[in-house]
Amino acid sequence: MKYTYLCLFLLGTIIACTPSGQLSQNAPSTEESPYLLKVGNEPIQAEEFLYMLSKNRDFEAPEDKLSPEEFEENLELFINYKLKVKEAEALGLHESEEFKREFNAFKEDLKKPYLLENSLQEGELRKAYARMQEVVHAKHILLRFPRNANKEDSIAVFRMAQKIKEKAEAGQDFEELAIEYSQDPSVSNNKGDLGYFTSLQMVYAFEDAVYNLQEGKVSDPVLTSFGYHIIKLVDRKPNPGQIKVAHILVRTDAQDPLSEDRSRRKIADIYTELQKESSSWSEVCQAYSEDKDTKNRNGELPWFGIGSFIKDFEQAAFSLNEIGEISRPISTPYGYHIIKLIDTKPIPPYEEMEESLKSKILRDSRSTLIKSQVQAIQKSKYNYQERPDNISKTKNLLSDQAYEMNAVKNLLENEGITDSTLFVIQSEPRKVSDLISFIENSGEVVNIEPRNFFQPWLDKFIETSLTITEENDLIENNEDFRLLIQEYRDGILLFDLMNQMVWQKALLDTAGQESYFEEHQDNYKWKKRTQAVILKLNQATLLSPAEKFLKDKAYSDELGESIKARFADESPISFEVQQGTFEYENHPVLKEINPLDKKLQKVKYDGKTYLVIAGKTYPEMPKAFNETKGKVIQDFQESLNNNLISLLRNNYIIQINEDEKKKIANIVVSNN
Repeated sequence: MKYTYLCLFLLGTIIACTPSGQLSQNAPSTEESPYLLKVGNEPIQAEEFLYMLSKNRDFEAPEDKLSPEEFEENLELFINYKLKVKEAEALGLHESEEFKREFNAFKEDLKKPYLLENSLQEGELRKAYARMQEVVHAKHILLRFPRNANKEDSIAVFRMAQKIKEKAEAGQDFEELAIEYSQDPSVSNNKGDLGYFTSLQMVYAFEDAVYNLQEGKVSDPVLTSFGYHIIKLVDRKPNPGQIKVAHILVRTDAQDPLSEDRSRRKIADIYTELQKESSSWSEVCQAYSEDKDTKNRNGELPWFGIGSFIKDFEQAAFSLNEIGEISRPISTPYGYHIIKLIDTKPIPPYEEMEESLKSKILRDSRSTLIKSQVQAIQKSKYNYQERPDNISKTKNLLSDQAYEMNAVKNLLENEGITDSTLFVIQSEPRKVSDLISFIENSGEVVNIEPRNFFQPWLDKFIETSLTITEENDLIENNEDFRLLIQEYRDGILLFDLMNQMVWQKALLDTAGQESYFEEHQDNYKWKKRTQAVILKLNQATLLSPAEKFLKDKAYSDELGESIKARFADESPISFEVQQGTFEYENHPVLKEINPLDKKLQKVKYDGKTYLVIAGKTYPEMPKAFNETKGKVIQDFQESLNNNLISLLRNNYIIQINEDEKKKIANIVVSNN
């Protein structure tokens, strides 16, 4: 709720009418920019006001420019805004735990689009989506590492993989090589043939190798968590998207020698039955399919794409071309199937798939790759330098410790290395003592193992230090980000101040509400009113029976319900009934009647017919407090706000740099 109020407040308080667009700014940095305002002794740069003005306007178009009066009004609103922020700071609201928690949460979300990680992640998303436009058909041979393999074992496996690649390139049959050498458990069934698949269906290193191969070519050994792969690309073709099919299944039982023959004859009979014009897929499916999960919903399966189902089933399904087309019986390890094509759809646009792609990428090895790339760029950009001797010495000292932190600190102090530098970022050293403080205070959760306490914590400390450096760099050197952070920081403080001194104060101060009401009673009056029942006829056929029913009726408290009861059998949208006491002089229907005439009156308005029976009339009179409490609270809040602004304008000296003001006016104000 607070977030919604904050966004609305920032947009509504600062700027008025707003065609869409955004101002292109090439303003100098804050350090070089002369101030536009000073509130107290605090300078406020011109680009902050320009940023606020340009959030929803394109001042390059003449019709979007402000009039001189609008410009002055917006400048006054901006001054009021900065006065309130200044007062919030004077009250210490920026030091509260609630503010820090909320601002940090906002900052975490706001910085994401600006970070290196986001741009690299965006690149991987785009690459994955581009690869999805194709499906690839590949075969592979897998060589696993022995259990507890050492370096020599790994080298031996790699050399074997190279020899197999050479045999494949020399012309030996790839499937025969797979049967002879591959340690993939499925090789006995598929001879190393993986069928068609697309992006995000294989581990990243495997996918990357396949998509970079030419048809018919064999890859160098590719290392994944499974071992070394030798891959051959058989084919690539456009991705057909997704299909929805239904199937009828007749199962086979591997333990029963007669099952295969019985199932084959049964599926043949079912297929023959489906060829008859009088046959119904739904009836045949419910009668004969042995897939309990789908038979009662006509055999329908979820939408799927290439690489999602068993190869033979998928191949048969994607071979169907016409909606409603039925395949010949096909065999899979589950039994025999007949497949019916229900619908097809292409790959959705990138915008529709972005979130699901991101979710998949964050769960696979790409996320680790992105993090390592980010850290490599950060280290280069911010001149990261390690001190290997100090790292090694600290690691050796801590390798056998039980890691009770007081004992760790005592050990490091006794060895005299607490002030030793572990690494340097932008010429700023990070010492052993900084690492210990990080472990104690960061709140991070790091997985450590016996005899491996130091390295995981050092890795996390390096990662966090580089991320903080990047964030500080953004604030110092990226004007868009700095102004956005400033906007949200000030917006939270503004909200908290207004909530404390205006909104909640007005809501809770009942004595203040009543006092304000008494002082401004002339603002809360009823205009001339009349009791009335108003029947709106949405169907002309109801006019005659309605007039007949109401002809001799007089106004009463029960009349509205009597009308509803009389026409209860009619369509609920054919008529509408309103009953109450209304200010009639500005009412679109009642202003056309004579409120002193108590007989049935007919009015035409906006193409509809209204029947009205008036009751007692009332002259102008003051409203009771409870009759207008909501409006009183709203006006009381506005009064408190105006009083606050007046107080702040008296308490703080405001200086305006007329030269800077004129420069902004030249950009945003119309010359006409």
